[in-house]
Amino acid sequence: MENIAANLKKVLVTLPDGVRLVAVSKFHPVEELREAYDAGQRIFGESHVQELQRKVTEMPSDVQWHFIGHLQTNKVKYLAPYVTMIHAVDSLKLLQEIDRQAAKHDRVIDVLLELHIAEEATKYGFSPDNCRELLASGVWRELQHVRICGLMMMATYTDDTAQIRREMATAQQLFDEFKTEFFADEDSFKERSWGMSHDYPIAIETGATFVRIGTTIFGERVY
Repeated sequence: MENIAANLKKVLVTLPDGVRLVAVSKFHPVEELREAYDAGQRIFGESHVQELQRKVTEMPSDVQWHFIGHLQTNKVKYLAPYVTMIHAVDSLKLLQEIDRQAAKHDRVIDVLLELHIAEEATKYGFSPDNCRELLASGVWRELQHVRICGLMMMATYTDDTAQIRREMATAQQLFDEFKTEFFADEDSFKERSWGMSHDYPIAIETGATFVRIGTTIFGERVY
């Protein structure tokens, strides 16, 4: 049996100021989320819409729900009433749908643009050039109910720490470029979401402001 409160504390003491923990709680029962909540955790990351819908009704109202998985446009309407941040926006179509659904609830939903930097075909996200093109087009500036707050990426799953560091450093360089070129006057464009249980110390070194950690806190997932 995992001691979730103790695991959580061990992670938190390793995070410097300015780096926040998204506790990745997908596939874990509400009882385990409550243990983390009782130990002070408020940001939880989920990646399945139906599972998240159920957990929202069973957890306290001050939880901040971050959707961290690949999101289909036809599922956005289910998240729009309550989701705090969507980490993996990988198309203009999805961005526009989030705006449309958020408007129905008179909300502004914070999002991160997902970059595909890793050398893995299974990863989603914008290529650096495609992300640059989207931002340069200015179409996103017309959206009133969605706010681009930064970037998200997943490094290649590998033991090669040099490769992980290189990919995360590339994401940080792109963040700096986009901040200067498109968001210089936007204080809200400040977030960098990369790093998971196996590589989050490198993420901290390369500018992450959110780390997404599940296994280290909750143990192996129950599928």
